[in-house]
Amino acid sequence: MAAAAQYVTTENSALDAPENLPDPLPEPLIGELQLEDVMGALADPLRLTIVRKLMLESDSYDHTCGWFGFDRPKSSLTHHFKALRQAGLIRQRQYGLERRSRVRTEDLNDRFPGLLDLVASWHEA
Repeated sequence: MAAAAQYVTTENSALDAPENLPDPLPEPLIGELQLEDVMGALADPLRLTIVRKLMLESDSYDHTCGWFGFDRPKSSLTHHFKALRQAGLIRQRQYGLERRSRVRTEDLNDRFPGLLDLVASWHEA
């Protein structure tokens, strides 16, 4: 059996957030996460890449869309990040004019065990 992928798991619960962080933007509660919404959001290769990159390459802090280095208009990226947030895959916080994102690792592992391991092992064809 293959070893599980290693990815960032710190500070993914809104209840564990330090007091100095802005509140997360609206997102589904863990009990409201629906597999069809999560899989629908991950069906887009760019969104899958965003989640995978956040899981495998980020440090333990939130990232802006500029961190990803995608050659896409900001409006396009905003649309994709919103879809990921509304599906419950990422948590976003507003810092002034920018939104920073991280994967809801603990919530997703609790609700859909093994899903993030599959995302981590995905390679673009």
